[in-house]
Amino acid sequence: MDEREKIEHQLELATRVAEIIKDESTVQRLRNFADQLRHKLHRMMRRPKVRTRAYELWEEAGRPSGRDVDFWLEAERQVSERLDV
Repeated sequence: MDEREKIEHQLELATRVAEIIKDESTVQRLRNFADQLRHKLHRMMRRPKVRTRAYELWEEAGRPSGRDVDFWLEAERQVSERLDV
C-alpha cells in the first residue's frame, strides 16, 4: 500500500467512525483528523505538478544555481492559482 492509498484508507476509516460515535468531542476530533488527511492528500497529489512547473521556471531563468526554493515557491503559487480558478 503506497502513501496515497494509506491516507485514503485512514480518511475513510475516520469518516466511518465519526458517523457511529455518540460523543461529540470525539466526533469533532475525528472530523479534524479527516480534514488534516484531506489536506495532506491534496498536497501530495499536486506535488508532481509543482515539481514540473518549478523545473520549467528554472530552465526559463537559465538554470541558475542556489535558487531552487524560489522556483519551488513560485511554482506552488502558480499551481495553486490554477487549481483554485
